[in-house]
Amino acid sequence: MTAATKKLSVVIPLYNEEENVADLQRELTQALTGLDYEIVLVDDGSLDATRSHIERMPAVRVLAFEKNAGQSAAMYAGIHAACGEVIVLLDGDLQNDPADIKRLLAEIEKGADLVCGYRAKRRDNLAKKISSRVANSIRSRLTRDGVRDTGCTLKAMRRECAQALIPFRGMHRFIPALIKGAGYKIVEISVNHRPRIHGQSNYKFGSRVFKATRDMFGVRWLLTRQLQYRIRPEK
Repeated sequence: MTAATKKLSVVIPLYNEEENVADLQRELTQALTGLDYEIVLVDDGSLDATRSHIERMPAVRVLAFEKNAGQSAAMYAGIHAACGEVIVLLDGDLQNDPADIKRLLAEIEKGADLVCGYRAKRRDNLAKKISSRVANSIRSRLTRDGVRDTGCTLKAMRRECAQALIPFRGMHRFIPALIKGAGYKIVEISVNHRPRIHGQSNYKFGSRVFKATRDMFGVRWLLTRQLQYRIRPEK
């Protein structure tokens, strides 16, 4: 089976995205035409009417947190609830372009285990760009994940990669490091990035560099202690 014919799960964390979720679903339906897919929407304790704006369809599953738990928790829960052989991660704010999903799947088909999108032309304000650039530089040096833009949510992974993920606050920044550390193959491709039209950034950048740096030391230690083994096939 090729990546294009395998069951696909698209996991999307949502927090106060009532103005975006309908357009998001519409774009996804167009982008995923011809694929066997499910969409896993994880409502991270939204305080607005996000859930009521979700169009319930057979291909759509909704996980709703009792209260806000953060982006990492929403991603982790969605990934482990997913049924697909390939799992795609996508933001709910429409800044990621669903049209790029098939390009990520093409890299999976070529042999990649994890495909990370990077925003070559980022459509954010200067403060976000600088914060992200500093955090990415420090993270890449400490974790040696070789990824230039871990802040880009758009990723595709083979299902088995999920076993490398460990639930902790900030995990979403270290998905490439954890998966690469487990011995999987990672590639990057340039993806489209769009300005936010509705709402505001819900996962804040406040003290991000400090928090990310603190987490990096923990992840770096973890990577040096990671178990590495393969089961030998019986002859």
